[in-house]
This record gives sequence, structure tokens and C-alpha cells, in this order.
Amino acid sequence: MGRSPCCEKEHTNKGAWTKEEDQRLINYIKLHGEGCWRSLPKAAGLLRCGKSCRLRWINYLRPDLKRGNFTEQEDELIINLHSLLGNKWSLIAARLPGRTDNEIKNYWNTHIKRKLYSRGIDPQTHRPLNAVVSKDNNNNNNNVASKTMMVLATDSAGGGGEDSSNSSSGPLHWPSFF
Repeated sequence: MGRSPCCEKEHTNKGAWTKEEDQRLINYIKLHGEGCWRSLPKAAGLLRCGKSCRLRWINYLRPDLKRGNFTEQEDELIINLHSLLGNKWSLIAARLPGRTDNEIKNYWNTHIKRKLYSRGIDPQTHRPLNAVVSKDNNNNNNNVASKTMMVLATDSAGGGGEDSSNSSSGPLHWPSFF
């Protein structure tokens, strides 16, 4: 049942692509277009699996890909889209022509997160870091007590947990802030 693995361990190149392999893939796609990635390697004379060919084409070899550094406008657009969409990189990439979802994700994790931290902004919530820290430090004891009461009240009311019909009979699940 199910599909067979995308490549057999024997007779398949792994690792870095050579210029010759890149050129074979480019030439094949220029002549035949994108099609069945599983049969493409054999037809193009490549000792690669279809998945490897697809990823190489989509992320590196397509002629419409943008090369080089991200612009300041792209940085700000990525930040704004991330605040709206979260880590949905393919949706963000759809609004940045010539950039791939993988490229944007890698750029976010290596550059933009650091940029936001240096601005004093939490990259996950897009809120100021110092406001979160000072609020937590000033009200830490009160927050824990009130959150505990909210959890207990929610559980007894049947509103918490995955299966609220058995909330009183199951063990108490503490929230992630403890």
C-alpha cells in the first residue's frame, strides 16, 4: 500500500548538484516543461530522484527567481505579512514575486528575527519586548494566581480541555505558562 520511496538507495546521486546536472535539468524542462517529476530524472538522464529534481528546479533554477539580497521594502513586507499570517511561508511568498517560501523562511530565521529583537520587538507576537517583560515582572505572582483560578473555573464549567464532556472526571491539565 502507499507509494514507494521517491528514490532507491542504489544508483542515485545525493548531495551537491553539478553544473552539468543543472544544465541537463534546465534543458529538459525547456524542451518538455514541468511534468511528472517521478519520471523526469530518467528521461533527462539524471541519476537523481524526482523529488530532488523538483526541489532543485523550484528553489534554485527557475528563470523567474529573484537573485541577491532582500530589499528593505521586502523586509518590511515580510514582517507585516508575518504579523498577519504567521509562519505560512507559501502565502507570504505568493506576495513576493521571485522569492520562494523556503528562501523567505530561511531569511526570516537568520536575519529578520534578529532585526526585530534589535528593535525590541518579539518576532512571534510582533509586540514590544520591554512591555511584556515589565508586565510579567510586576504582576508575576498575581498573574499566576488569577490564571490558576481561570483554569480551575473553566475546567469546572466544562469549557476547558479537548473533551469538555468529561472535564470533571479527567486529570487537570495545566496550561503552558506554568
